Amino acid sequence: MKKVLKPIALTCENFEAYGKVLSVEQSESIVINNGFANKHYNLCNMDCNDFGGVATFHLYVGKKREFPLKINMMEKHPYFSQTFMPRSTKPFLLVVALGDEKPDLNTLKVFKTNGNQGVFYKKAIWHFPLISLEDNEQFIVIDRSDLGKSENKVVDCIELELSEDIEILK
Repeated sequence: MKKVLKPIALTCENFEAYGKVLSVEQSESIVINNGFANKHYNLCNMDCNDFGGVATFHLYVGKKREFPLKINMMEKHPYFSQTFMPRSTKPFLLVVALGDEKPDLNTLKVFKTNGNQGVFYKKAIWHFPLISLEDNEQFIVIDRSDLGKSENKVVDCIELELSEDIEILK
């Protein structure tokens, strides 16, 4: 049986089980730099330090996805949280699910950002890889680095193929 999901708007409330929505619309700020800037502080706290890891900064360049998009796998990072922040104001999609050993497909959700939102995934949240709606969209991604030290290495990513027929619409 095919399961077809339509994206819902990303809000702080409906994303709470998976992580946090990052945006200036839902955060407090303080005035800094003699009144020339507002600082939106402490939007999320990265959870990357287990086994000697540190938070690290990446740039991803997304390729446009074709729709309907088949969701044939999910992944999770058991030892660290992950943050995605778009560098443009274009919306993007995210697919998430709860679950321990495998994704609980009863909790599978598809969210669409409003273009001014990023997301913080809690540690070990099942998710589908980056879904860019435009070609060459850039994303700031913060997650874990082992600093190239063997004693700091952990299972970086668990990928699981899905046998269910799941598609998402744009």
